[in-house]
Amino acid sequence: MIPRVPNIQGLLAFEALARHRNVTQVAEELHITPSAISHRIRQIETQLKFKLFVRKDFSLTPEGEAYLKRVREALAILQVAEPLGPQSARTLLRIAVTPTFSRQVLMPRLPLFRYAYPEIDLVLQVSIPLFNVVSQETDLEVRFGVGPFADRESVHLLSDHATPVCSPNYLNEVGSLGGFDNEEQVARALMIHSELEPWETWFDSCHLDKKRLQTMAKFNDLGMLYDASAAGLGVCLARTTLGSAWLDTGRLVRLSERTVAAPNHHYLCWKPGVSERWECAAFIEWLVDTLGQTAE
Repeated sequence: MIPRVPNIQGLLAFEALARHRNVTQVAEELHITPSAISHRIRQIETQLKFKLFVRKDFSLTPEGEAYLKRVREALAILQVAEPLGPQSARTLLRIAVTPTFSRQVLMPRLPLFRYAYPEIDLVLQVSIPLFNVVSQETDLEVRFGVGPFADRESVHLLSDHATPVCSPNYLNEVGSLGGFDNEEQVARALMIHSELEPWETWFDSCHLDKKRLQTMAKFNDLGMLYDASAAGLGVCLARTTLGSAWLDTGRLVRLSERTVAAPNHHYLCWKPGVSERWECAAFIEWLVDTLGQTAE
């Protein structure tokens, strides 16, 4: 069996941490996050099946001392003036992501992952919310719905709250809809709908008659739903986090200070065993850490 050689980025992190014995200094030297340093050290220890450091002060274990000597010898050999081939081994990571989560949550943060793990090449594709349909096999998948999922291991990423919104022009057209919590206002408004964000949650919260729930247009993507409402098509339920780009810019305005808990959530999912691969474990840990302020 061919032995697994630790990733070069992990070896560089190990050597630097042995030299500085300070995660912050290593992160500055290698231009990556402290959590990425810790993750790379854990990856090497998992592969080698022994501890490199005494965690409290980052002193080396006897095994770590012996391994450090070999690592430094190997790094010295690799430091040639002219590259002999590819700078480092490339690892492919395939991820399926729901459209609006991708645009509003993942993409703005993704450069941080590429900066922390430059050796990982990402392949992203769109998945269909609620139906969990992807066009090709992937390693990881962001799912939208009510977890957990019988066919996947998962970690919860994001919960949200929803509130009725519309465009400023539509509000001027139909008059005050303040609160949007009585039958008269509902009767005057055109409501647009998505199965991803059912109006029933709002009607139940306000004790409105659901028999009066008539929607004029339906969308299977939350971003399209928000764009349609911003274009003046009517009132929709928007998520306060996922829809913040529309709310913060004023393209959509809230009709109520009240919110309702959105019934569907975002999860990062994978088949059993996939998280044992270092690149998958790295992305899982990075995304959970990155969304730590918004994830439950």
